Amino acid sequence: MISTSGITLRFGKRALFEDVNIKFTPGNCYGLIGANGAGKSTFLKILSGEIEPTNGDVHITPGERFAVLKQNHFEYDEFKVLDTVIMGYKKLYDVMKEKDAIYLKPDFSDEDGMRAGELEAEFAEMNGWESESEAASMLNGLGIETELHDKLMNELDGNQKVRVLLAQALFGNPQILLLDEPTNHLDLQSIEWLENFLAGYEGTVIVVSHDRHFLNTVCTHIADIDFGKIQLYVGNYDFWYESSQLALQLMRDQNKKKEDKIKELQAFIQRFSANKSKAKQATSRKKLLDKISLDDIRPSNRKYPFINFKPEREAGKQLLLVEGLSKTVDGEKLFENLTLTVNKGDKIALVGPNSLVKSVLMQILMGELEPDAGTFQWGVTTTQAYFPKDNSAYFDGVEDTLVDWLRQYSKDQDESFIRGFLGRMLFSGDEALKKASVLSGGEKVRCMLSKMMLSGSNVLLLDEPTNHLDLESITALNNGLIDFDGTMLFTSHDHQFIQTIANRIVEITPNGVIDRLMSYDEYLESKEIKALREQLYPVEA
Repeated sequence: MISTSGITLRFGKRALFEDVNIKFTPGNCYGLIGANGAGKSTFLKILSGEIEPTNGDVHITPGERFAVLKQNHFEYDEFKVLDTVIMGYKKLYDVMKEKDAIYLKPDFSDEDGMRAGELEAEFAEMNGWESESEAASMLNGLGIETELHDKLMNELDGNQKVRVLLAQALFGNPQILLLDEPTNHLDLQSIEWLENFLAGYEGTVIVVSHDRHFLNTVCTHIADIDFGKIQLYVGNYDFWYESSQLALQLMRDQNKKKEDKIKELQAFIQRFSANKSKAKQATSRKKLLDKISLDDIRPSNRKYPFINFKPEREAGKQLLLVEGLSKTVDGEKLFENLTLTVNKGDKIALVGPNSLVKSVLMQILMGELEPDAGTFQWGVTTTQAYFPKDNSAYFDGVEDTLVDWLRQYSKDQDESFIRGFLGRMLFSGDEALKKASVLSGGEKVRCMLSKMMLSGSNVLLLDEPTNHLDLESITALNNGLIDFDGTMLFTSHDHQFIQTIANRIVEITPNGVIDRLMSYDEYLESKEIKALREQLYPVEA
């Protein structure tokens, strides 16, 4: 168990945390959520001892070992991949190295023999003889193939290093796991492996993630950072979000019949508590929603941007016809003889392991790149709005204020209209006078979405729009695109985003296209699709 008493952290006069008292118990997984800058990663560093709080203490049950997902990708560059994983259990690794060093001595003494015997006993007690096979199994589960296990870390690319460091944190069954964005750079198979691992994990997990599907699958509790405090809620992220929104609605509707709202909230709690499949909890052994009462649900103080795409006119039946498109970039054939018809009302998720394929296709469709062969034709009634993965060209070196930046994309040039629009996108007051060149990644995304909303387009193309966004903005964008009644092509690594928006899945493989009218979960679970992918990929992705 890990707990805190009176944790306070101040930077000058500003208090990031104030008198935080919280307990995290074994057998549970806690999703640590909060707006950008609320201190999620900082709180994990306080728990791990990396940062000293101004006041207060962290308490860990004596004898329990905790592991942290490291963020320094260069720390282990001179070590072998397999050794790097085993180093997650420092005591085991130290015993292993000392034992090996003794056996390599040319002048092996009786004293060395006695010490080696002691080390062998410790090694066996820590299940050391299984350590290499356990580490190798974890690496394979996370997509690090066996031929890489004996290579040095500096021979791996950045995405592979992240996976090795995650295996390091999980290795040796620590009693407490602190994971900061563990799904970053993981493919779907690796995320599923991690979800299954955590489902069977009996210790305490505290995780920060922007992946709502992951939080919904693994979390038994949500720890919400707000106004320097941390409030614990039973249930996963969706339960926290939906119930907090109902509570907020109840608080706002002061002039309406409160009894009706209370009944609505109580009915929601009852439905959610009774339906464990809706809660999507990882295992049945965790008691999640059995004792929730109305008093446990509180309104959230989170601010959500207002995202609402309204087409100025309805598109006709002819949307987009793609015939025989081919493109090779830097010697890599991305697609060949690609043919695709987009129909009115399609919300197409472009999926597959190669993100360049999807980005290049969108750039071609928006006229930014020329295909090597083939044609495409947009319907005459269509208007397109595009969200590129790389938006730097819109902001780098731009000295305009946000008001002036957004005005160039607006038919209504009135400053009060522009400021009002920016306010709904969380740029209120002086925030609207920031220079476009100094925006954070998430702020740039909100600006690009504002530009798209003002266009009134009836076709949207979005390439990884959730990158850099916090959970609140992802949720608002997700809901806005569900409500959009136009046509859409989009890419995303966010499972829930794809599942809740797409009605059609298109995967462009090296040897053909898989195109199905179905949900994302149906696509992933289809045996027919799995068999088809094995045929169309030279080596399974």
